[in-house]
Amino acid sequence: MIGFIIAGLIIGALARLIKPGKQNLGLLATLLLGLVGSIIGGSIASLLGTGDIFELNVFGFIVSVIAAVLLIGVAEALMGRRRHRVTR
Repeated sequence: MIGFIIAGLIIGALARLIKPGKQNLGLLATLLLGLVGSIIGGSIASLLGTGDIFELNVFGFIVSVIAAVLLIGVAEALMGRRRHRVTR
């Protein structure tokens, strides 16, 4: 469980480094997006037969980071819409 949390933080941090621009996300949001990205990446890797969902492998890690980058983009878009409504 602790390893899963650490992997989520690493994946979330890498995703934030890869995603261009400034993200207004805190540590908890980074952790959650990294954890969700790692679940998505592990699921895709498992479906493709490269390993188990909770098994650390290179393909699953790469897909996890890509999923987390996409999730950060979605989170930014949702937060931007919410801010835009408040300022009107």
